[in-house]
Amino acid sequence: MNRRISTEEAARRLGVKVETVYAYVSRGLLESRREPAGGSTFALADVEELLAGGRRRASRRAATFPFRSVDSALTEIRDGRLLLRGRDLAELSRDRSFEQAAALAWGQEPTAQRLDAPPAQLAAARRTVAALPPADPAVRLRVAAAAAAAADPLRYDLSPASVVTSARGLLGCLLDALGTEPPGRRSAASRLWRSLSPTRPPAGLLQVLDAALVLLVDHGLAASTVAARVAASTRADPYAVVSAGMAVLEGPLHGGASREAHGLLLRVVSGRSAEAVVGEQLRSGRGVPGLGHPLYPEGDPRAAELLDRLEQAPAGRRAAAAARAVAAAAGRGGPAEPNVDLGLAALTVAGGLPAGAGEVVFAVSRTVGWTAHALEEYAEEPLRWRGREVPVSRPLPPPS
Repeated sequence: MNRRISTEEAARRLGVKVETVYAYVSRGLLESRREPAGGSTFALADVEELLAGGRRRASRRAATFPFRSVDSALTEIRDGRLLLRGRDLAELSRDRSFEQAAALAWGQEPTAQRLDAPPAQLAAARRTVAALPPADPAVRLRVAAAAAAAADPLRYDLSPASVVTSARGLLGCLLDALGTEPPGRRSAASRLWRSLSPTRPPAGLLQVLDAALVLLVDHGLAASTVAARVAASTRADPYAVVSAGMAVLEGPLHGGASREAHGLLLRVVSGRSAEAVVGEQLRSGRGVPGLGHPLYPEGDPRAAELLDRLEQAPAGRRAAAAARAVAAAAGRGGPAEPNVDLGLAALTVAGGLPAGAGEVVFAVSRTVGWTAHALEEYAEEPLRWRGREVPVSRPLPPPS
C-alpha cells in the first residue's frame, strides 16, 4: 500500500517550505488528497520521485524544456481552494467586485476603480466589430481587442504603470465593444451583460455574472496563460499578449468547453432527461463537457460557487439543477464533479445568453490574469521560453 505523508512531512523531505509544497500542487508537480479529518496528504512515492529529479516518467519532456514551473505571486491552489494573492477567490467573489479583483491581481489595493476605455479607442473597436459579417461573440471580441490595440499608439510602453493603464483601457473596450450603449456609470458585469444580450438580466443573475468574472481572473499556468507569457517574453505589447491568450482560449478543451456544455444543458432544461442527453453525448464519442479537473480531484471550487449562487437566484435554479443532474448521470461509472465550464454554461443558459457567451466571460475575466502575468514576465529575462526540439524520424501523411 502506498504510504501517505502530511504536508509538513513532504516539506521536510523536499527541503522546502509548506507554502512551496502547495505551489508544487498548483503547478501539477504533486497531487494532494484532502483527508476527512482535515489537512492534505501526499503519496510518499510521488514526493520521493520529485526529490529524485522531477518525475522520471516526464524526463523526456523535461529534457526538451528548461523548466517545468515559473515563479509567480498571483495564484495558488491549496487544499482544494484557489487563492489570488493569498485571498480565497470563492470568498472574494462574495464580497468584492470584478473591478476590485482586477486591482488585486495587478498588485494594487482592491478598490473599485473604473475600467474605461478612451472614447476614441472604444469608437474604433465598435466600428471594426460593426463591419464584421454575422459572427460569434467570441470572434467579435478578439477583433475588438485588435482594434483597441491599433488605437493605442503608446501600447509599446512596458513600464508597469503603463501596462496597467493599457489593461484598463482594453478591458473597457472588451466590456462595451459588442454593444452600442454608452458605458455610463454601470458596473463591469452590467456593461458586459448589455453587450451580450438585449434583455435585462433576470433578478440575481447580474451578481452571479460578477462572481464568475472574479472567479475566472486567473488560474496559474493554464494553456492560454502560457501563451500569454511566451508573448510577453518576446516583449510583445499587452494587447498582443491578450490576443495570444485569446487564441488559445478558443480551443474546445479550454475556454471553448462551455459552448458545448451550454448546448447540453439547454437540452436538459428543455425537458430531456439528463441520462438521455449524457447517453447521446457518450455515444457520439465526444465525452461529457464541463466535468472533472486534474487540479481538483474533489471538485472545482469555482463551479461549486457558481452553482450555489445560481441556486439562490430564482432564475438560475433550473439551469443549476440541470448541471447537477448531468454530473450525476455522468458519474455512474465513477465520480464526475462539475468544473467551471459547466458552471459558466449554467449561467449562460439561465440568462438566455448565446452559446458563445461563456467564452466571452472567460476571456474578459482572464484578460486581467494575462496582463498580470505579463507584468511578471516583463521583469524576467526575455525569450526564456525557448525550448529544444528532439529530432525524430516520422513520415509525412500521404496527400489526400
